[in-house]
Amino acid sequence: MAAESGGKIDPMHQFLIEPLFGRHWIVNGYDLSFTNSALWMVITVLSLAVFMAGGMRRELVPGRWQAAAEGFTGFVQNMLTSNIGPEGKRFVPYVFSLFMFILFANVLGLLPFGVVPGWHPFTVTSHITVTGVLAIISFAIVLIVGFGRHGFHFFSLFVPHGTPVLMIPLIFVVELMSFLVRPFSLGLRLFVAMTAGHILLKVLAGFVINGLNLGVGYAAIVTLPSFALMIGITLLELLVAAIQAYVFALLTSVYLNDAVNLH
Repeated sequence: MAAESGGKIDPMHQFLIEPLFGRHWIVNGYDLSFTNSALWMVITVLSLAVFMAGGMRRELVPGRWQAAAEGFTGFVQNMLTSNIGPEGKRFVPYVFSLFMFILFANVLGLLPFGVVPGWHPFTVTSHITVTGVLAIISFAIVLIVGFGRHGFHFFSLFVPHGTPVLMIPLIFVVELMSFLVRPFSLGLRLFVAMTAGHILLKVLAGFVINGLNLGVGYAAIVTLPSFALMIGITLLELLVAAIQAYVFALLTSVYLNDAVNLH
């Protein structure tokens, strides 16, 4: 749960990375402790593995579980083929894994485990280190595909067709900077969306708890409206969790299109 001090709730405490059981494992000067962040990444991967195992039964009449897994797979495949073309199917395994990991991580971070003393969910996508690594991996794949497929001709991506000769040096620099900013904007977008939503929910939770502690009158004025707003924002956050996973996968497919279909 959030840290409480003097009746105040710290909305930033939920993002604190701590070693499990309070033990640090130092090896050759490096802290290799298994943290709450690592634990929830493992939980995310295991949950995704269970979901896919149940959805890959290949039954003649698909059940709901199999239909859900096939629906997600078809959704990602259609997104890639519409953006890249038939060659987009080559990238389905990676983009599908990326989309599902972000989706599961976002949703698991919203589950109400806080009702169990000593437990609270941890949203790994609320840390720029996680979203940044995912963005860098996607960006690296784009570079590998681009240079592997087109060689140095890939640099023509930074000079749009029809650019006046005198403007080529300036346009090249502008387009190159825009291209290099992509991994930062990709990782930052997901990080900010998850962090802001969770802070707002924790602030509203503080209003609810403090209103209850102050008595019936404050509960009617502060607690009930805050609780109702908290429920509405939680539902909105579930939608944002899905949208952010989709946006991350969509932009990755758009960047891959630039590498595959160089104009």
